[in-house]
Amino acid sequence: MAKVDYKQSGVDVEEGYRAVSMYKEHAKRAAIPGMLTGLGAFNGMFEVPKGVKNPVMVSGTDGVGTKLDVAFAMKKYDTVGIDCVAMSVNDILCSGVQTLFFLDYIACGKLDAEVAADLVKGVSDGCIETGCALLGGETAEMPGFYDEGKYDLAGFGVGVGDKKQMITGEDIKQGDVLIGLSSTGVHSNGFSLVRKLVKNFDEKFIYDGKDTGKTIGEVLLTPTRIYVKPVMEVLKKYRKNIHGMVHVTGGGFYENIPRMYPKAEKSKRQLISIIKRDSWDIPPVFGELIKRGADVEKVYNTFNMGIGFVLAVSYKEADAIIEMFNKNASKYSKPGIPDMKAYRIGRVAYAEGEVNGQKDAVLFED
Repeated sequence: MAKVDYKQSGVDVEEGYRAVSMYKEHAKRAAIPGMLTGLGAFNGMFEVPKGVKNPVMVSGTDGVGTKLDVAFAMKKYDTVGIDCVAMSVNDILCSGVQTLFFLDYIACGKLDAEVAADLVKGVSDGCIETGCALLGGETAEMPGFYDEGKYDLAGFGVGVGDKKQMITGEDIKQGDVLIGLSSTGVHSNGFSLVRKLVKNFDEKFIYDGKDTGKTIGEVLLTPTRIYVKPVMEVLKKYRKNIHGMVHVTGGGFYENIPRMYPKAEKSKRQLISIIKRDSWDIPPVFGELIKRGADVEKVYNTFNMGIGFVLAVSYKEADAIIEMFNKNASKYSKPGIPDMKAYRIGRVAYAEGEVNGQKDAVLFED
């Protein structure tokens, strides 16, 4: 009987060693104080920051989803890792906590160390932008389970905050102002619909009759904005005035914004969002998707439509908070990506009657 080794079964251990060696170089770039272990250990250890009186651990996990298909088609793998980090660290941020460390998971049918290292480069870039450590991860080569050339990418982050400083939504009240922070585009949600609408990612992206110099694929691969540093900077000054925060991901406005509101007791009315139409700039990519057939009546239930993060803040300090966000925007500039903008997009109000589903919880007004 012929002898079969692991490589003949489809798993190239040497390629795995080469990939890990490349990962370590990227992880070094994201090293921060508090790390007690590095890549290669059986686990990751991180010291709880000093001065936290009543520490609460906050975690978040997510993946890149079918946006990866665009990366495969474009053979560009170094931005989706940023998406992977952004999806978790922006979720963690909703509690007013900065992520301390991140771990990733890559799965594939046949490992190509160069491709995998590009994915991890993006993860490292996202960690650096967040200010967190890339503490570890896992690469799983699974021949016969994943198609050759296809990868899946997911991860999770952990942060620590003081219990008394947590932002839970319990302080949100009628009259609070809703501040929206601009997205970079589609981010990493709704790509099952995007892929149905866009068949050729190499098409030139024409906007307002002009060639943008980019393909539609390049526009779609624009990484998710990471809101951690600008929001944490504002929290240092206005934490008591920021009552709730939302990361606008899958489900768009209708599914995500109501998640920050406390559920009303039977004797009380439910808080809802009143959104002002045309109060922010919508990136051209969304108009393109509507032109290609996206249902204009449902886009706010699928995409972020240009607003990737929402804060409910006290009416008294709303203008000052918006001004601070916009004044600081250039500090977090990234080449080829418009600076983040903050907009007054609406207000918090009490529902007039019983809230039945998403359409009652988020109302638009002209």
